[in-house]
Amino acid sequence: MYIVKQEDGYRLWMRYDLISNPSLIENYKSLINEIIFNKQSDTIKVALEEMQRGLNGLLGATINISNEISKDNFIIIDKVNNLRNTYSINHDIKFRYLGSNGYRIFSSSINKKKCIIITANDDIGLLYGVFCFLRLIQTEQNIISLDIIDNPKIKLRILNHWDNLDRTVERGYAGSSLWEWKKLPGMISPRYKDYARANASIGINGAVLNNVNSNALILIKKYLIRVASLADIFRPYGIKVYLSVRFSAPIEIANLDTADPYDDKVKEWWINKTDEIYSYIPDFGGFLVKASSEGQPGPQDYGRSHADGANMLADALLPHNGVVIWRAFVYDNDVPEDRAKQAYNEFKPLDGKFGKNVLIQVKNGPIDFQPREPFHPMFGAMPKTPLVMEFQITQEYLGFSTHLVYLAPLFKECLDSDTYAKGKGSYVSKVIDGSLHDQKITGISGVTNIGSDRNWCGHHFAQSNWYAFGRLSWNPYLSSDEIATEWIKMTFNNNKDFIKSVKLMMMESREITVNYMTPLGLHHIMGWDHHFGPGPWINKGRTDWTSVYYHRADLNGIGFDRSSSGSNASGQYSPQVRDKFDNIDLCPENLLLWFHHVPWHYKMKSGRTLWEELCYKYYKGVQSVNLMIEIWKEQKGLIDNKRFKHVKALLKIQEKEAKLWRDACLLYFQTFSKKPIPSKYEKPKKTLKYYMNLRFKNVPGI
Repeated sequence: MYIVKQEDGYRLWMRYDLISNPSLIENYKSLINEIIFNKQSDTIKVALEEMQRGLNGLLGATINISNEISKDNFIIIDKVNNLRNTYSINHDIKFRYLGSNGYRIFSSSINKKKCIIITANDDIGLLYGVFCFLRLIQTEQNIISLDIIDNPKIKLRILNHWDNLDRTVERGYAGSSLWEWKKLPGMISPRYKDYARANASIGINGAVLNNVNSNALILIKKYLIRVASLADIFRPYGIKVYLSVRFSAPIEIANLDTADPYDDKVKEWWINKTDEIYSYIPDFGGFLVKASSEGQPGPQDYGRSHADGANMLADALLPHNGVVIWRAFVYDNDVPEDRAKQAYNEFKPLDGKFGKNVLIQVKNGPIDFQPREPFHPMFGAMPKTPLVMEFQITQEYLGFSTHLVYLAPLFKECLDSDTYAKGKGSYVSKVIDGSLHDQKITGISGVTNIGSDRNWCGHHFAQSNWYAFGRLSWNPYLSSDEIATEWIKMTFNNNKDFIKSVKLMMMESREITVNYMTPLGLHHIMGWDHHFGPGPWINKGRTDWTSVYYHRADLNGIGFDRSSSGSNASGQYSPQVRDKFDNIDLCPENLLLWFHHVPWHYKMKSGRTLWEELCYKYYKGVQSVNLMIEIWKEQKGLIDNKRFKHVKALLKIQEKEAKLWRDACLLYFQTFSKKPIPSKYEKPKKTLKYYMNLRFKNVPGI
């Protein structure tokens, strides 16, 4: 039986419940009689604490911790140099590959006593090794003969919290902010430590604590002391804190009359403020900056470039080994250019002009975290500048926290895209891990889906996206499938039938959502401002915030012509990629309407016309949600009833909202196609006017 106690999701994937197979427990216990450690640091203490917590729960036995070997079959947790000096273990050539934060787990023997050794060059590497070892036990792997070497492929692995000082969360769908600013530093929530544990378990080593639409007050002493209290909690887990800073902060909190990066008083203010931050937080990571974008102040207000602004801040941080992460999400409503082209147009000419401690953070696609986008053309186009990948974990455009959407396939679709920047095999993953252009500093970030809800993410399955982001941050070459398998086993159980069924749901869920929301390359047709539900009819206000700007439906067809005969956004890619996107017959059909304005009667590869294919995709999306519901119903009794009912209820909401998307979009686009919905499909039960008149108030995350 796989029934466990009622769960609320708080423990995430670190549940450490007793393994259900008694013989497997005995097998593990026979190989782990004792845990040996050498010197203690704060990080070693939490590593030992985690190891004890994990093994005690999984094996149902207390494992003794000692600094001396007294039994056969023990585990040593120690750094490489100490292994050689204390236990005369040779400096194996494999140790050379560990680097910073990497670890090795291997079977060995000392004084003819069998042991498992977890080693690294630094304490944080040891902590990561402990979490890896516990993952092996949780997923019921063989540990008899081990030799695992693993190290992070990307140096900065950061969560971006879009949290405000009043505890609201922009695009947050799981309650209020974790950070209880008014209670800090006097009252420390136990969630802060569990947050750090969860991140360390998947290799995340940085957290930007506040919204990119920043409030300058985060830089005053009162808040810096509170930030420092969080940094103290995170430090043993290898997590640095970063802050989003408002470019106009010298004006807003220091009463300067300018924020011009060329002004000496402005430079001096940032130097002094940075020194102050490091006096509170010696290992502060640096600044994340959104500037000259969506009305945010920036260097362009003074006729300066992004490089001018970033380098001014970078100079202040450089003595402290801090970094500036400058966001490339910029666009200007006054620029008549296709919005998809604007970031490339502004940043490409600046390649090589940024300071050595500046990274440019680029969204995975050229618009804005849509359910499907082509990879951003900046990847591969800036060989002299380190680029940080920015993914969105929170489901702003993917049903918030009520839809089951496993995002690893979306992340991998981008990471595995070939930029052809240096010929075939120039994958986006090689751009961000630094190997393509020999970058020494590398980064990846994810906009979090974490909030004060007891289960952290609102939807139990949304936890998988936090987990997947962390695992891909550590190693962007892992597969969506293996990450899903790990997460299911650790979060639910090791029942093979359960894993097979639930993984099928997860692996198909992103494509299902694309089908009922934005198939065939449609994008940005959601409700205005709150981004909830369909709104393809939105045509008022700022042009590039309207839906009609993006789908351009008319009597002749639908889609944004970004080919060489249109905006020529396809021309921003390498010739091999450009030629594929530019040709309507070669363009992948899942991006067809992104790059081409296509006639309603255009014949698709299926043999259906474009209109028929659009109907097919929308209806298939809804039908697939129904299938997910049926699959989930079959899991009753295989997990605790509390989580089962929670997911079941949310799947019903997802089904309702999928139908809303399908019916509203098809009825609207039908006014242009003038073609009937094929007779084999059930017809929408409401009129287009009904859907257009729907109003959604108090939507979370605005």
